[in-house]
Amino acid sequence: MPVEKKSILTVDERTRRRNQAEVRFRMWGKAAVTFGIVALIGLLVSIMSNGLSSFQQTYVTLDIYLDPAKLDKAGSRDPAEIAKVSTFGYAPLIEQAMAKKIEEKGLAGEGLTAKDAAQLISKEAPADLRRFVLADPSVIGQTYPFDFLAGGRIDGYYKGRVTMESAKLDRNVSPEQLVLADKLKEAGILVTKFNWAFFTAPDASDTRPEAAGLGVAIIGSAYMMLIVLVLSLPLGVATSIYLEEFAPQNWFTDLIEVNIANLAAVPSIVFGILGLAVLINFVGLPQSAPVVGGLVLTLMTLPTIIIATRSALKAVPPSIRDAALGVGASKMQSIFHHVLPLAMPGILTGAIIGLARALGETAPLLLIGMVAFVREYPAGPPDGFFQPASALPVQVYNWTQRGDPAFVERASGAIIVLLVFLILMNLIAIILRRRFERRW
Repeated sequence: MPVEKKSILTVDERTRRRNQAEVRFRMWGKAAVTFGIVALIGLLVSIMSNGLSSFQQTYVTLDIYLDPAKLDKAGSRDPAEIAKVSTFGYAPLIEQAMAKKIEEKGLAGEGLTAKDAAQLISKEAPADLRRFVLADPSVIGQTYPFDFLAGGRIDGYYKGRVTMESAKLDRNVSPEQLVLADKLKEAGILVTKFNWAFFTAPDASDTRPEAAGLGVAIIGSAYMMLIVLVLSLPLGVATSIYLEEFAPQNWFTDLIEVNIANLAAVPSIVFGILGLAVLINFVGLPQSAPVVGGLVLTLMTLPTIIIATRSALKAVPPSIRDAALGVGASKMQSIFHHVLPLAMPGILTGAIIGLARALGETAPLLLIGMVAFVREYPAGPPDGFFQPASALPVQVYNWTQRGDPAFVERASGAIIVLLVFLILMNLIAIILRRRFERRW
């Protein structure tokens, strides 16, 4: 019986099934990538639509007469005496200035008292005015222009969160106040402009969302990242060099490598429990302090840096080491003069990615108390490392737990700031990798 000859140019049933399977696999891959891109775009659009408005804020411009009869009755200009006047003593000055401005412009609102008109201004205004006077008591008796934050409901009115209909059901604002706000805006007294205070101001209470800022959180995150960088990079690189280049291959080093790999997979909240039990309860370090957060994040980041550094060292061809040893270099010289410079792009990339991961961690910081409400800025290093502070991801979590819708806007704005920092750190990693990369 003659044997049937088959040509490689003829597609048989088996080849057809294999080709169809390959086409399906490619379709599934493209669908997965498309789904991921669509989900990412949806996430970014959601964050941007809610958070971009936090970079704009509504202000009311008033000329405030710093009445000596209310701020310094004795006329001594003694800071200690002036400090006894609380914010309640400054509130009437703002109310009078608001009433005077409305009268000058002929903008009297129907059915509104002077107190109702003053409620268009944030409750943070008397505190801002008091801090201004305490910084320089000589200003008492003079008239100064001030840009005060508008109240959260007034700011929300111009950002679409508050409407005339919702104002009828809101005890914090009335439709008549919104009408007056429109008149003030037309007169140029009420303006919306870029909100620099969002980056510099500390957190605010639940009744003052318009005054909440990221100042303390940014400083706290910067302090923690400085501690993580100073501790994790040298320790991680030194550990990697020893394990990869000097350590003997035995059961002990195998045990260390397994534990490092396991630590990289441990949930971050476990490191928070470790920080709470050891660093706070046993060592006695203060809660909410950047030093505790920095040490916890260092422990969490070390395995990532060690694994990335070892991978970078393994990527260097053995011929580089052999050539260095062949011309008389010592083991130490071959590593530090030849291997380490070639592995530097991978090391720096791993370090920055580890720092970026640490910057976005929330769970361990919650356990060590960095979720606390902090109004005071920490001092400069090293004292500031031991003073209460917050962190960017914790501040986001804190704001999402509050009831006022304005804090949702603030949380989305903080997420945008955090994403910008993460993108910058990844860009730096790419630039450093390209800068130090060498091809052979």
